[in-house]
Amino acid sequence: MIKTGSEPGGPPTGDEHLTGSSAPQGPKRSLEKALGNQIRLMRRQHDLSVADLASAAGISNGMLSKIENGAISASLGTLQAIAGVLQAPLSSLFASFEDRRDCSYVAANQGLTIERRGTKVGHVYQLLGHVLRGEVAIEPYLITLEENAEAYTAFSHGGVELIYMLEGQVQYRHGSESYHLSEGDTLLFDSGALHGPEALITPHSRYLSIIVYPRNQA
Repeated sequence: MIKTGSEPGGPPTGDEHLTGSSAPQGPKRSLEKALGNQIRLMRRQHDLSVADLASAAGISNGMLSKIENGAISASLGTLQAIAGVLQAPLSSLFASFEDRRDCSYVAANQGLTIERRGTKVGHVYQLLGHVLRGEVAIEPYLITLEENAEAYTAFSHGGVELIYMLEGQVQYRHGSESYHLSEGDTLLFDSGALHGPEALITPHSRYLSIIVYPRNQA
């Protein structure tokens, strides 16, 4: 049982995360920021410059820049003018403010099998989900090492990776270190170093691999 509070064993305070996670609270959403981001996105989709849209909507370049940056609250008339130039209903400007959060569900045995370097040597990858938005990309895989799988220790990519062994045993290389992984073992590492299974101790094994990296490194 995990307890959180201002003192050891004390009652939880209102500011504590009851799950025990140290992840920060999600950012407070701003209507002005959401409107600005949506207008900028739609303007670029129409291949319009700030000057183009501002002139057609009858406002100054500076005002449009402030609107797109969420620095001011635009009047309804101004938003209607912008929507008219963009040939879109006014409601579409508020689309990004809706409470949409990514959620990916994959039924048992329905993960998408994908091709990666390791699949050429008996490594089968099944993608277990994906998220489309946010600053952080997460790739969860169910990896199966088949009986004919060969060692492959040349993986290297940005971010961090977590491996959780589900069944079987492998000798896993990360940089200059080698780890004997059995069912229930976990390995968390900087995935910029060369890594991968260097020996299959059992003829068949499976493990969960979760790769996390900043989306701008994709």
